[in-house]
Amino acid sequence: MSKENLTFGDAVEALKKGERVARKAWKEDQSYLWLLPAANVKAEWCREPHLKKVAEDNGGEIEAHGSIRMMTADQKVLTGWTPSQLDVLVEDWEVLV
Repeated sequence: MSKENLTFGDAVEALKKGERVARKAWKEDQSYLWLLPAANVKAEWCREPHLKKVAEDNGGEIEAHGSIRMMTADQKVLTGWTPSQLDVLVEDWEVLV
């Protein structure tokens, strides 16, 4: 697979392989996406009391679904990034090295 001019579907497949992706339009602000895979989170890792209780009540762990995350232009992490219609339809995605 090419590493640039990809479809959104290609970008999602790259995320599933552990790669970081971005749209060419995001280059100047250095934004990119990565996939935080699903995992079992131990109760002692939970900072929020309500999550810690759920984990403890569940035998010491809580299942966390995977999520697409974004490094934003202001260098902050956005959890649960959702694509726009344009993001889904353009073919300017690329895999970052």
